Amino acid sequence: MLAICKSGAVLGVDGYLVDVEVDVSGGLPAVILVGLGDAAIMESRDRVRSALRNAGYDFPYERVTINLAPADIRKVGPLYDLPIAVGILAASSQLKTGVLGRFMLMGELSLDGHLRPVSGVLPIALEAQRAGLSAIVLPLANASEASLVEGLTVYGVASLQDACALLRDPGGREPFRAGSLCLDGVDPQGADFSEVKGQEQARRALEVSAGGGHNALLVGSPGSGKTMLARRLPGILPPLSREECLEVSKIYSTAGLLSGDRPLITRRPFRSPHHSISPAGLVGGSATARPGEVSLSHAGILFLDEINEFSRSVLEVMRQPLEDRTVTISRARLSLTYPADFTLVAASNPCPCGFRGDALKPCSCSDLQADRYWSRLSGPLLDRIDLQISVPRLGPEELLSSKGAESSEAIRARVLEARARQSWRFRAVRGVYSNSAMTPRLIREHVRLDSDGEGLLGLAIAQLSLSARSYDRILKVSRTIADLAASDAVLPVHVAEAIQYRMLDRGKR
Repeated sequence: MLAICKSGAVLGVDGYLVDVEVDVSGGLPAVILVGLGDAAIMESRDRVRSALRNAGYDFPYERVTINLAPADIRKVGPLYDLPIAVGILAASSQLKTGVLGRFMLMGELSLDGHLRPVSGVLPIALEAQRAGLSAIVLPLANASEASLVEGLTVYGVASLQDACALLRDPGGREPFRAGSLCLDGVDPQGADFSEVKGQEQARRALEVSAGGGHNALLVGSPGSGKTMLARRLPGILPPLSREECLEVSKIYSTAGLLSGDRPLITRRPFRSPHHSISPAGLVGGSATARPGEVSLSHAGILFLDEINEFSRSVLEVMRQPLEDRTVTISRARLSLTYPADFTLVAASNPCPCGFRGDALKPCSCSDLQADRYWSRLSGPLLDRIDLQISVPRLGPEELLSSKGAESSEAIRARVLEARARQSWRFRAVRGVYSNSAMTPRLIREHVRLDSDGEGLLGLAIAQLSLSARSYDRILKVSRTIADLAASDAVLPVHVAEAIQYRMLDRGKR
């Protein structure tokens, strides 16, 4: 007898339907599993056999053939244990139900029949809703994650027996109800800019970065406050929209980083990988093309502390994601594209010892050592960093000062107003939500300089030998500075401030 259960899989960050076909027929006892499954799926034969027996069911002493269709796409993970077990019960007439064609099933079985949580639930649930399935049955620990999908009935079950009872009588079970979700995205216990002493230029630069989604590089001596400043940037970013929450949560679900008590990413990500990370760890890779740090930072911040300590091969792989805001991972059998619309914030010392240009401590590095230190950052990569800011060491007066600094709440209010202006400006443009994502056409349309502004920018191009990309990025930053000032026009003062943020182009470290 043949039984077909609906399940799903993840390809990139999108889900697709998988039919779990189970045929129980006469012949020598055997369990044959086909459909291009990985080792975890092949091992499900033994897990399902033990789970069925320990749950009080009979494992058919016949030829059992299991197919995961479509058979030309590789499937990974143990989420097919539940549909395989239910399919065997239905095919051997131990379970009578009429909802297998309308319900999606997934879950890993323990040997005693209880269900363990699986990863990739959110994109699969979204695909189930899009395909018109009426309900999804999955481990109780994953129910809150699947309940984020509107229009899909979610049933969380604790065991195989619980799942079978539900399938026999779906009307006798209340679906899972999720609580209300807070999308404010502000951590009340998070670090605040009011705790930062001095560093007015760096504080202002990070406000500009948050206001338009611009990449930033902080350069200064050890202990000058670079990391402290960067870690306060999330506190002034605008909240995620529901669409952004779902998109970011899909990435984290695919990576297996969501849990029952954290079913949705409600705050913009802040990722800070160690400098020993590999290229595959940064942009994604491995045999399963797992998303990397640039995708886990989507809609948030990727912070690279001591960026000069990262290998050049690691840094260079960021050039394409920084430009295209996506990352494509190609393998022999497939090619996957992950979103990677992140803001890069990096911190660096000016030289290996860290004290070149410091007013209080002399530098012990030669010019050759300093040049070699900076050679890991290529010109094309630096071109993609809009704001290059010097963060000098604080003097005794600033350290001992009790003067209060502006809070993150006050800065965030200006950032939200600037972002609101950008949302209105780009309301008819698909995929553009901030000034940093403007195309050359949008720059020509929304950044119009007067004669004084053009003269100032022309002088900067001549004296600093700016590339065409640097020119475009100065215009984008100028537009953001104007938005923060609630100005419809980009004035020469806005252009002058944007030019000041090209520290490395001015030959300063």
